[in-house]
Amino acid sequence: MPTTETITAAKITTTESTAIFVSLELSRSTWLITALAAPLGAKMSRHQVRGGDMPELLKRFSDMQHAVRHRTGQIVPVIVIQEAGLDGFWIHRALVAAGIESHVVDPASIAVSRRHRRAKTDRIDGEALVRTLMAWRRGEPRVCAMVRVPTPEEEDRRRVCRELKSLVGERIRHVNRVKGILFAQGIGDYEPRNKDRRHRLEDLRTGDGRPLPHHLKALVLRELEIIELLNRQIETVKSERDALLAEMQPIGSTPGPVRMLLGLRGIGPGFAGALWSEGLFRTFRNRRQVAAYAGLAPTPWKSGTINHEQGVSKAGNPRLRAIAVETAWLWLRHQPGSALSRWFHNRVRQLGPRTKKVTIVALARKLLVALWKYVTSGIVIEGAAMKTV
Repeated sequence: MPTTETITAAKITTTESTAIFVSLELSRSTWLITALAAPLGAKMSRHQVRGGDMPELLKRFSDMQHAVRHRTGQIVPVIVIQEAGLDGFWIHRALVAAGIESHVVDPASIAVSRRHRRAKTDRIDGEALVRTLMAWRRGEPRVCAMVRVPTPEEEDRRRVCRELKSLVGERIRHVNRVKGILFAQGIGDYEPRNKDRRHRLEDLRTGDGRPLPHHLKALVLRELEIIELLNRQIETVKSERDALLAEMQPIGSTPGPVRMLLGLRGIGPGFAGALWSEGLFRTFRNRRQVAAYAGLAPTPWKSGTINHEQGVSKAGNPRLRAIAVETAWLWLRHQPGSALSRWFHNRVRQLGPRTKKVTIVALARKLLVALWKYVTSGIVIEGAAMKTV
């Protein structure tokens, strides 16, 4: 009596187009290759290559094609799928350069077993990826979400704003460390970012009137050296960012998207560059895709008589989501007369001040969609004030 697995394989052999479907499970040490030649093979084969060995990976693909050609006399294409992860997109680009069809999938979009204790191994994951790829190629809706791989230039453009945010966060950590060390000695008015930081350090006295201990003072001096280094690096990265933004602002009758963002009151070079490089440079078909990419799309829970919202999905770009929320707070301060700001204050007035943090996320979604419409279609945000030259 045929098993369920055999029946499934038989269905695959009669419905799939001729191709070799391959999934890659990537790790630092080993790449696991799971392959199925459809409609020829009913059984998946597994191979391993050393992590990072692209020539050996291409050789394995060539061997698979030769084996199929030996059996059928036909040359079939290799179609590869891999999960988006720490390896980035270099493997995908190398495969495409070698003439192989490659796809990168969002791993969170793949359906998995809902059992309390589900088995998880690289072998199971590899087979699931192959089945997902075959279903996606058949045109089944919502079987997974393929990632739009950015070009090397687009990927490189984002590094400036990301590095700036990382450096500022690092500086904040060191400044807070100095303040915490000195506060434990009864000193609460020292600011490590002021220009007189070293001069003031010599005159500091503890809360009980003692000069700073030798080793504590040496520790603070080392922290100040790090802060000064970070200050120089931040200024360098800011200059690179300003130069990049200047390149993206065409001079002429039609302003570029970055120039349009900079024209709005409350949006400076940092936010304009981050908003554009993290998301608004992409092509979206509708406002739902914009909100979904930022992880600001609603997540309903509807089953029978149950109908409630679980909050935003948080499944998109976390950097864009954080920037959108920060921009929303600044929008309230600098654009109080806009329709979006009035909507926020009316909403909070109706639901109570406790809903401010929830409502600001809703405002961030509305504002991000409005900015997308503004830079792509020129639809001006109602009531928005522009900067005066």
